[in-house]
Amino acid sequence: MMVTKVLLAEPRGFCAGVEKAIKALAWMVKVFDPPVYCFHEIVHNQVVVERFVNQGVVFVDSIDAVPDGAVVMLSAHGSAPEVIESASAKHRISVNAVCPLVTKVHHEVKVRSNKGYRIIYVGHVGHDEAVGTVAVAPQSVSLIETEQDLEELDLIRGSEVALLSQTTLSMDEWAGVRERASSIYPNLWMPNRSDLCFATTNRQGALKDIAHLADSIVVIGSANSSNTVALEKVALAAGCPNVYRVNSADELPDNLHGLVGVTAGASAPDELVDQVVAKLAPIEGVQKVSHVDEDEYFPPPPELRDLMKTVTDLVAIAFGVERTGKNVLEDDRAISASTVLARLSQDK
Repeated sequence: MMVTKVLLAEPRGFCAGVEKAIKALAWMVKVFDPPVYCFHEIVHNQVVVERFVNQGVVFVDSIDAVPDGAVVMLSAHGSAPEVIESASAKHRISVNAVCPLVTKVHHEVKVRSNKGYRIIYVGHVGHDEAVGTVAVAPQSVSLIETEQDLEELDLIRGSEVALLSQTTLSMDEWAGVRERASSIYPNLWMPNRSDLCFATTNRQGALKDIAHLADSIVVIGSANSSNTVALEKVALAAGCPNVYRVNSADELPDNLHGLVGVTAGASAPDELVDQVVAKLAPIEGVQKVSHVDEDEYFPPPPELRDLMKTVTDLVAIAFGVERTGKNVLEDDRAISASTVLARLSQDK
């Protein structure tokens, strides 16, 4: 391996929704004895999931697999309404770590369905986010993946139709369906602001800035991460001849050379990026290529904020000290999820 230089895309890695979810689950494992249950993988990243499994978190694909009265968290990808209701009714503590951008799409589905619209939802069949979104109004939603799927839909051309999308699609795969749908349904309703996640769009834009310059592109992230797979597609579409998706530095091919671009999916921690760059060992070092400044922040889930305030008050009562009213989560923004994950690895 003779890598001349690494072009490091910015932004890359954790988005605000992933930051929120990881830190929330980390608090849960600190406060409660194991097991803490999580409905679906908290985020789609192999390293992150394994880190929490080592802390006693049990990931389940059915809410019925969580024992009554147990502590449970719902993943960042969003859950079906019946799952949220069941979690609240049957479990001692239930915290919903859904990304606010996914919540926005759920709200759009509910509103349009109630107004009598047929909803075309562009997403990946079987993906946790798509499953949860369709479940908001299954009688009104048609899930499609491609323009061909769109052509085969049996919708009345003059009916009220809305077009929504999974937040983690690539801009290119979404654009074709959107344009074709607009031509088929002249009165097509779409949200004023795209459903595509700003972080997904930003990471794709940053990758486009370097993909045409690099001899190879390395995309860090897991195969079940939709936004990571979208980054692969973006790099190939931009004309990069060699694109590799890796879970970690151990999976890097030995034949990398010249100028190598590096990015990471929105659920991949900083430590993986650092390890990949270290193994590439570029002779001329690393050049960061900034596409846009990203300073979004999503606060902890409201259920967790209420819980931690209660814990703080109980500690004050137990030790006979004055209750300050301060929540231990008030400094949440100053602590990165990557730092939290690194601390977890030191705990066990």
